[in-house]
Amino acid sequence: MDLQDYLRVVRKRWRIIVGVTCLTLLAAAALTILTPRTYQSTAQLFISTAGSDTTAELAQGSTFTQKQMKTYADVITSPKVLDPVHDALGIDRATTLARSVTATTPPDTVLLNVSVIDRDKAMAARVANAIAEEFTSTVQELQSVKAGQESPVKATVVRPATEGSAPVAPRPARNLAMGLLLGLLLGLGLALLRDLLDTSIKGERDVKEVTDETIIGGIHFDPDAKTHPLIVQGDPQSTRAEAFRTLRTNLQFVDAANHPKVLVFTSSLPGEGKSTSTANLALTMGASGARVCVVEGDLRRPRLLQYMGLEGGVGLTTVLIGDAELDDVLQPFGQNVHVLGAGPIPPNPSELLGSDPMRAVLDELRQRFDYVIIDAPPVLPVTDAAVVSRLADGAVMVVGAGVIKKEDLSRALDTLETVGARVLGLVMNRVPTKGADGYSYYGERYAYRSSEPAMPVERTPSGSGAHRESTTV
Repeated sequence: MDLQDYLRVVRKRWRIIVGVTCLTLLAAAALTILTPRTYQSTAQLFISTAGSDTTAELAQGSTFTQKQMKTYADVITSPKVLDPVHDALGIDRATTLARSVTATTPPDTVLLNVSVIDRDKAMAARVANAIAEEFTSTVQELQSVKAGQESPVKATVVRPATEGSAPVAPRPARNLAMGLLLGLLLGLGLALLRDLLDTSIKGERDVKEVTDETIIGGIHFDPDAKTHPLIVQGDPQSTRAEAFRTLRTNLQFVDAANHPKVLVFTSSLPGEGKSTSTANLALTMGASGARVCVVEGDLRRPRLLQYMGLEGGVGLTTVLIGDAELDDVLQPFGQNVHVLGAGPIPPNPSELLGSDPMRAVLDELRQRFDYVIIDAPPVLPVTDAAVVSRLADGAVMVVGAGVIKKEDLSRALDTLETVGARVLGLVMNRVPTKGADGYSYYGERYAYRSSEPAMPVERTPSGSGAHRESTTV
């Protein structure tokens, strides 16, 4: 993944990142509040050697002491030192004092720091001073050469422990900063994992991961599409209506040499918007002057006539079984558009759609109209779309963003390829207008304003021998 991919995931999954970060911050804040305050006191000792009369002896003693500093740091936290402190201060030996005591030695020095952490800052100072005093006598005992003789190694308290003014734990600023950083990392990781496991199609990028088929149009999501499906007729100046005009133009240039006339509109699964797309495209083509026939080829769950408000008592099935002529069931709708409804629902839709009468009906419609658009059922639930696609010049797959998964689209395209159907392109439907998967509509920036006066025309003076016209948009 490159930087653009990460930015896309952040834009797409920002709610996950923000949610996880907030939860982590809350956890860090709760931990900070629940953690008891502890104070630290430190006493410092100086370790020296006695009996150094010459410079060489002094250097030798200093070198010996520095080599022993790590040993002294271990001894000061041993029971040899801590047990007497327990008895002197009346501390229960069941309390593990060693856990709250640390001994450190600054590099290249003979200084020994003894630090004690306790909830009571006064008690921390008392314990630190008691340990330091006890260590001064312990080192005399351990480093003595002979019994009864004074040890050449001496420990002196140079800085007694004092009560700490501020607690060393908890540290709210540090805890919250770590919580914020950890939350961002966890949120980003969860967002990447969610994006990796999410196989739903939400935009053109997801479609391109499945197939190399050309995307010939994009229709943005409209929550009012079910109540007002014919947007081209209801609001012809909307950006969604303009998207269907773009689709019409792109279809005219798909295989311009052979000029496909009979087109099957289908989808992978129900609910992707193929019927509304078919109706609006037909109206758009009719408005451009083309003679269009819309065929309701979904003989199982027909919806096209319902959207267009037409009578569906007779239709395609009536013609296929020979009970009516084609002219008797064709219904005009709008400008240059005729509709052939499904008619009565038959018990054998696939057989009728793949029959010779169906081929004859399409041949007749091909001769009478510039375009024949068939609203076919979805590919995956039934085989009707695959059957009728073999009789058409090509198929257009409507892809509903947020409705299907990548594997659904892949299976549907494989099904059409298996039967030898020709896929002319894909139409993205229900695409969001905002977010990482948003579809750009320039019509929103270049709005229709029919009430505006005509733009002025500037011309050069007539004697110049030339003239110039200019408009400003």
